Amino acid sequence: MKLIVANWKMNPESAQKATELFEAVKNGVIDTKNVEVVICPPFVYLPLFSGLTLGAQNVFFKEKGAFTGEVSPVMLKDLKVQYVIIGHSEARKHLNETDEIINKKVKECLLVGLTPILCIGETIEEKESGRKEEVLKKQITEGLAGVSNVNGQMSNVIIAYEPVWAIGTGHSCSSEETQEMVSAIREIITDLYEKELSDTMRILYGGSVDSKNSNSYLAISGLSGLLIGSDSLDAQDFIKIVASAGI
Repeated sequence: MKLIVANWKMNPESAQKATELFEAVKNGVIDTKNVEVVICPPFVYLPLFSGLTLGAQNVFFKEKGAFTGEVSPVMLKDLKVQYVIIGHSEARKHLNETDEIINKKVKECLLVGLTPILCIGETIEEKESGRKEEVLKKQITEGLAGVSNVNGQMSNVIIAYEPVWAIGTGHSCSSEETQEMVSAIREIITDLYEKELSDTMRILYGGSVDSKNSNSYLAISGLSGLLIGSDSLDAQDFIKIVASAGI
């Protein structure tokens, strides 16, 4: 079963527009087979929605306390959230999130029963200097530090490969290069854990995915689905992507 995750980022600008978008998507994908659709709206809209799987765009690494402006995994769990995007490049850049902070968030999510979607990816400078695999290995190793596979815990972790240079730029990663990076990620997981886990781990691709190129990514061997950004704000385009994943 493919997994299609919609990251709405800081959109839409009103609860009414958010509800209209959610309902349009829900009505368009509700009968699609063999696809799990996850909607990740801004925190404030989460209580408004039901009928599709919900995810959050970020989280804090404590269950409660004096952390002004933050949202805990326990709060998300109470809102029926199942997935949490962690370590998105925009959070790394604009919120100064480090691999250490990201690691704390991953562990806290697992502790309360949420599924973390760990985002990794290289910048254009790292890509051009031939450091792609090195960067991914560091992000995965440090992001999952101290996370064991006891009781199958790692089966609840998803990795999303989002090359920074492809996010919101219109310059998507080629299918061939994406296939190469998916294989590299599985090798890293094999080295850190075991091949059996690596073979079954869910890996997503994100970065300028739209209804025109989604098919080429969904055909990639070993790719479990997609993390969609701006195109998830267009209900009809997003519905097309979901439909193509269900074929």
